[in-house]
Amino acid sequence: MKASYTYGEKVAGYEIPVLNEREARAAAAILFVGAFIGLTNGVMLGTAVFSEYFVSFFAIDFTIRVIQPRYAPSLLLGRFFVRNQKPEYVGAAQKRFAWMLGLILAYPMFYYLVIDFQPNPIKVLVCLICMFLLFFEAAFSICLGCKIFSWVKRKDPLYCPGGVCEIQIKEPVQKFNPIQLTILLSTVALMFYGSYAYFTKLEDRTVFTKKMKTLMMSKEEQARLQALKEEEEFENF
Repeated sequence: MKASYTYGEKVAGYEIPVLNEREARAAAAILFVGAFIGLTNGVMLGTAVFSEYFVSFFAIDFTIRVIQPRYAPSLLLGRFFVRNQKPEYVGAAQKRFAWMLGLILAYPMFYYLVIDFQPNPIKVLVCLICMFLLFFEAAFSICLGCKIFSWVKRKDPLYCPGGVCEIQIKEPVQKFNPIQLTILLSTVALMFYGSYAYFTKLEDRTVFTKKMKTLMMSKEEQARLQALKEEEEFENF
């Protein structure tokens, strides 16, 4: 009975309760796909129906994670997909702290999407932050919330994802030689320039660019843009 109330799992050889990082990463990937579909539906199709259902699920799921992760739907889905892989155990305390940050982001989104729908730039920004955090955990096993936990606690937590908490020396395969570093920096620079060019050089040729520009405008700017559009249409007529 006591074990059922313990946050995390007691595993032999580990000093503190732990969680399986593999299922957490799988769950993050599943949630990232849902958030991405919701964002693209909102931007491309102008509908928030999918996002309303997803954000409701997201808020409920993270509430359960913070209370007792062994019953969280997304983690159970993740467990199903990685059930044949060897578990990678990480400390439960830092994961709980990271999920609390996710919960803090979830409830404002739930309010502005489900209860009182208000399309605004802040909502888009919060959505992008959530997607950013989910992507980093799913793709790179980087838990930014866990890093914040270590700063708050002012001591290194135990059993971090990828073993980053333990002092270790990088192997040669983890380092960059000058040629590799040049290729890496060039790739990053091109990615940033490509993103910048997409939003600025293409002007309004894509629906995504139009929507993003509109969402990031204030009501006064939108009214001014509409007035200019009507004036241009009148002159053409």
